Amino acid sequence: MELLVRLILLPPILVAAFNGMMGLFSPAYRKQEWLLGGLALAAVAVPFAVTCMLFFGFEGAEVVRYFTWMTAGDLRVDFAYRIDELSLLMTMIVTGVGSLIHLYSIGYMHGDSGYWRFFAYLNLFIFAMLNLVLAESLPVLFLGWEGVGLCSYLLIGFWYTDLKNSAAANKAFIVNRVGDFAFLLAMFIIFKTVTDATQGPFGLDFATLLQPETLALFAGGTGFWVTVLLLIGATGKSAQIPLFVWLPDAMAGPTPVSALIHAATMVTSGLYLLARLSPLVLTSGALWIIATVGAVTAIMAATVAITQNDIKKVLAYSTVSQLGYMFLAAGVGAFFVAIFHVMTHAFFKACLFLGSGSVIHSMHHVEHELEHKGLIPSHHGPGSHDTPLDSEATQDPLRHSPLPYDGPFDAQDMRTMGGLKRFMPLTRWTFLISTLAIAGLPPLAGFFSKDEILFRAFEFGQSAHIGYGVLWIVGLVTAVLTAIYMMRAYLLTFEGTPRWPDSMDTHPHESPWTMTVPLVVLAALAVVGGFLGLPPVFEDIGLPGSWIHGWLVGHGDHLGPVADSLDPLWAGVSPYELHKPSHAVEWALLGLGAAISLLGIGAAVYFFRFGTRGPEADRKARKVFGLFYTPASHVWGWDQFYNATFVKGTVEGARKVLAPFDKNVVDGGVMGLAGLVRDAAGRLRGVQTGVVQTYALAIVVGVVAVVALVLFV
Repeated sequence: MELLVRLILLPPILVAAFNGMMGLFSPAYRKQEWLLGGLALAAVAVPFAVTCMLFFGFEGAEVVRYFTWMTAGDLRVDFAYRIDELSLLMTMIVTGVGSLIHLYSIGYMHGDSGYWRFFAYLNLFIFAMLNLVLAESLPVLFLGWEGVGLCSYLLIGFWYTDLKNSAAANKAFIVNRVGDFAFLLAMFIIFKTVTDATQGPFGLDFATLLQPETLALFAGGTGFWVTVLLLIGATGKSAQIPLFVWLPDAMAGPTPVSALIHAATMVTSGLYLLARLSPLVLTSGALWIIATVGAVTAIMAATVAITQNDIKKVLAYSTVSQLGYMFLAAGVGAFFVAIFHVMTHAFFKACLFLGSGSVIHSMHHVEHELEHKGLIPSHHGPGSHDTPLDSEATQDPLRHSPLPYDGPFDAQDMRTMGGLKRFMPLTRWTFLISTLAIAGLPPLAGFFSKDEILFRAFEFGQSAHIGYGVLWIVGLVTAVLTAIYMMRAYLLTFEGTPRWPDSMDTHPHESPWTMTVPLVVLAALAVVGGFLGLPPVFEDIGLPGSWIHGWLVGHGDHLGPVADSLDPLWAGVSPYELHKPSHAVEWALLGLGAAISLLGIGAAVYFFRFGTRGPEADRKARKVFGLFYTPASHVWGWDQFYNATFVKGTVEGARKVLAPFDKNVVDGGVMGLAGLVRDAAGRLRGVQTGVVQTYALAIVVGVVAVVALVLFV
């Protein structure tokens, strides 16, 4: 087992170091794109193959210890990894989807001057995430937690010569530090609580922490505040209110990075943390906070997504909204459903992001051709695939062209597109399948995972508190909005007629196979992935029950690693009693979920008339729903609020307090010391006269002084 765990963890870090060092010191190596990309892909594909082998041969949880990381007082942390049902599933998602994104990147990043650096960072990202999901203790998990934060900073600001991209990277890094601080506080409280009670060494390992006798120490207020702090940490990594603002700006990075962050790595960290500690979270009394944060985030982000015109920003706010669904699931004690939605979301959201990258890649060729024809002024720098958000290009008045909106040409703006299905059939079909999946159309993956979340919210409302019924209704409304904004994105992009200048003679083209193969595989997974979590009521018609429930929660007498608030297996931990709805109600709720999906899809098709109405429909919506549309298009003022309070206050405080301190104390001290040395040196310089007799006299005086000291002191 030790060797197999090494084969999962070591390839990404070794290849990251090799590609990074070789690319740094060998300009010739930087040009070997297939070698660079092939090594990077193999470094993720090998761990995926090893994980599959462990998955199919799994017989029980094991812990692999390598060495003692730190020892101090009662703290003893081993560098150890855990192989169980949850870590195996998450590792398969990270390496499986990660492999497809690496293959896609080989084609997408072709010709970029930072090709070697990009793959070094990408492998490092995978290593950090694997460290996070395989960790056996909170400190080792935190190591991976910080690692993904660092890698996201490096990759979001990958094209660092553009200050906007650097600002987006800084924003992601700084906002996440708030959550990380809360996570650290939670770890300190956990350590103090356990060591005070047991008077023995404790390494914050899960095997000890999740024992019933240890969990009993967190009954009452301690468990509540620990869970709240963990939730704050999770809201940072998983982009929930109030720390979600970094994720939409993270679109400044290359599109494969967006796919990796949104589908397989960073944003899943918070959900994974809550699921790993689910027995502790379940008894904390803080579930209602988690559920409320999730539901409010879900509907807020969905209303913003419906107003966006940048195709990547639509998907970014969609991710925030879907993560809200996952937090809602965790907030009703259905942690396995949250992980189920993490999995299905990884399939269709990775496909959607990579599909948008394929579209942007093609629209950039259109842009270059239009520039070559002189229809729009040339502006693009070499090696740039994505248009930076709010870039100088979009602010340049010379780039205005005859477009169906008042603004410059933008390769990411859906109003510039339309009719792409004729030119990009593979991208179109895979994007459509994933759109329908996230919209919740049965029997695609999103239908089962999202419907299970809504069902568990309804069921928990009956079993715990009726107030959860309100959150269930919020989830239903969000589901309608999801179907509308995703179908809007598809219709504006692929249906209707082309809206870019010279569309009769200037055509986009389908992407190379390295980019389309991952799209096809992910779309296929978006079709079949949901069957791993069929609702139990399907057993009535002879179909198997939910595999993922049995795998994560347990079945028979076997207890899995993930707690379930309403499962009899967890009756000794869960404070909630099950009031299970009848099968008739379950079927009715399934029908309601399907009807909601069809309602949203139908509304979008009617409103946009298969894309023929294009931006005209948006203008009409803005006019009709202006009271809500305008603030939603400005993200309900969250960025303005942070800028007016924390950012402006910090900058002003630094200018008024720290700048004078720096000038008068720090600079003054340094300059004063330098002046003192300069003055002393000037006085001593007079001693160096160059006259030998003077030096001889000084020696005599010195000898006399030393003799006097020896004799009389």
